Amino acid sequence: MLNMHISRYVTLHRSLGRKFSEQERLLHLYAAYAGGFGDRHIQVQRVYDWCHTASSQNVARRRFDTVRNFSRFIQADDPVHEVPPAGVFGRGKRPRPTPTIIEPEQVRAIMTAALDVASQDTISPYTYHYLFGLLAATGLRISEALALQCNDLVEDGLIVRNGKFGKQRLITLQPSTRQALEAYLATRARLGATGNDLFVTIRGRAPHKVRAHVVFVRLARQLGYRGPTGTAGMRLHDLRHTFAVRSLESCPRDREAIAHHMATLSVYLGHASVANTYWYLEATPVLLRDIAAASEQLYRGEAA
Repeated sequence: MLNMHISRYVTLHRSLGRKFSEQERLLHLYAAYAGGFGDRHIQVQRVYDWCHTASSQNVARRRFDTVRNFSRFIQADDPVHEVPPAGVFGRGKRPRPTPTIIEPEQVRAIMTAALDVASQDTISPYTYHYLFGLLAATGLRISEALALQCNDLVEDGLIVRNGKFGKQRLITLQPSTRQALEAYLATRARLGATGNDLFVTIRGRAPHKVRAHVVFVRLARQLGYRGPTGTAGMRLHDLRHTFAVRSLESCPRDREAIAHHMATLSVYLGHASVANTYWYLEATPVLLRDIAAASEQLYRGEAA
């Protein structure tokens, strides 16, 4: 009974452009747990009991919020379903991590260190080397990069089929980036690496994004760019922040050019709104210098 409602709920959200895979997984886990007790409807106490079996407070909160939202949906059809009160496991809001704008020589050092991730006769070190390079050169999300297929590298650039909210887009590539990807494909062929995914491990499939994050952080620590375990610092996602900032640094300094640039950058990064792109911008010496120069022009009554 619960699984039937879950299917309707998931279908509704996916029709709105959401992937909803993690929520679907959690709801089916809850349905299996509740079904073991013979439940045909959502019961508040059962939700509490299931959440208390979680491995951490954050996991319990995620479980609770997912089931609570689902219970509100199905109670509209059948009031017998109980809806747990909000906030039982806390709100779970965390401050936004401060991005690290990565220097070009740091990117090169991380890419070089990636070549020592595993034995040189496997594809994995080359995969991480070129994967990190592509993220730095294009600002792709890690999920987008790992979802790329070999045939997504086309004459006009890269076809991103797994963008946020299911959106697709075509991104152009610098000649050097294309040459690097072609070199990676040649290395794949030489080592006999198979699979349709563009970036693959020895098993012929793309590495999991969690593994990519772990490898990046490990290399950053190894090179002294990040502190010991438990401390904040350079993250894989910072390559995307860095791309956005460096892109703006290279833009002409007049207001109209910047406006056009931000609109184009927003589309290139796959954002639904330019407001989302502003979150990726951080103050750097170059940008602060340009802002100071523009402010000086305004103060003198000149065009800025």
